[in-house]
Amino acid sequence: MIELLSSLVIEIIRYIGYPGIFILMTLESVNVPIPSEVVMPFSGFLALQGSFSFWAVVSAGTLGNLAGSLLSYFLAEWILRIRERSGIVRAVLSEGHIEKTNEWFRKYGSYSIFFGRVVPVVRTFISLPAGIGKMDKWKFSYLTLSGSLIWSIFLTYIGYFLGSRWVEIGRYFRQADYVVLGIATLAVLYFLFRKKKG
Repeated sequence: MIELLSSLVIEIIRYIGYPGIFILMTLESVNVPIPSEVVMPFSGFLALQGSFSFWAVVSAGTLGNLAGSLLSYFLAEWILRIRERSGIVRAVLSEGHIEKTNEWFRKYGSYSIFFGRVVPVVRTFISLPAGIGKMDKWKFSYLTLSGSLIWSIFLTYIGYFLGSRWVEIGRYFRQADYVVLGIATLAVLYFLFRKKKG
């Protein structure tokens, strides 16, 4: 499945170019499992070959991340609006959860958004709690843009530096994904245990 998705990503970039990078990175940031560790390093490799400009690749990736993150943020706002009319949403997203999210983002929002942009898995989903926590949109956009710029430069440079060996980096990022997912799963299980115990 990962190989098939990676092949599709590569073909989109080959045929559409910079708009393809923008679209793919937008989808990744709107919670679609598009691997940025394929999109950006491959585009960096094409920049090394002279097919793309390094900084144009970085710009397309960064702006795609920002666009997708804002869409995800607005999705969270929409979920809050329909919460009053949906018993299912209220059951999943209680008033206590919203209050805790608001408080957490008031204290640590800046750190979580900025650093979350360079953490696998987290970077894809961090916009949803930011929207639920009603973080200031301008602050959210600035921090997202800054963190995404660093991530895009890093991944593009990997492809530019490794050349045709850029594919080797994928397995290391997948391992990082598994570690982050494992930690997140343990955190959710701990939360559910505490809630049931309470």
